[in-house]
Amino acid sequence: MFSLGAIVYGTAIIFFPASKLHPLARVLAVLFMIFGGQWFRVKGQAPDPQKGPYLYLINHESLFDPFMVVAAVRHYFTGVGAYEQFSYPVWGFLVKKYGVIPIIRQKLDNAISSLEKAEDAVKEGVSIMIAPEGTRTLTGRLNEFKKGPFHVAMNTKITIVPVGLVGAYDAKNKNDWRIRPGVLTTVFGDPISYEEYKNLSLDELRSMVRLKIENLIGVEL
Repeated sequence: MFSLGAIVYGTAIIFFPASKLHPLARVLAVLFMIFGGQWFRVKGQAPDPQKGPYLYLINHESLFDPFMVVAAVRHYFTGVGAYEQFSYPVWGFLVKKYGVIPIIRQKLDNAISSLEKAEDAVKEGVSIMIAPEGTRTLTGRLNEFKKGPFHVAMNTKITIVPVGLVGAYDAKNKNDWRIRPGVLTTVFGDPISYEEYKNLSLDELRSMVRLKIENLIGVEL
């Protein structure tokens, strides 16, 4: 199913910009999950596409994560992704054409440049998805949140949408090559406007968003 979907989307994106293909991307994302043995559902209210752009901040559990967000969000958005995935056959071509911004987490200058590109996209009205953990969890629990996404928020005054992804770790985590059938749930939190966080420090904002995502995924500290 992924191969067929990649052919369909890869052909379409040659002729149309990714921003026009989001309805197709949503359908394919749902099909990928279904053929991966997963039932998909959404909880909470997806933000109004007309009131963006938004900064979607997610917990990072699995290779299913991007499909869960694409299927749930009602408009085109781009994101920041690990540089190495751009070298993967087929997938690398698709994420590049989709508009994902590559980042090398181990190189500070590159990471800063990538986040600056994300800010430029926001200023052009494009929503962004970022996983503040930076990499997939190895335990199923939230890792420490990096500061970069919150610099983006404060520099652009964008509305933040915390998103909890539930079930992806059990379905396919980084420690296991197997895919287990299950239920994948994308949970939208309430949007956080700039007015709500403009007086917070970066660390206070980071802690607030982390707590909101913890509550969305039901994590107990």
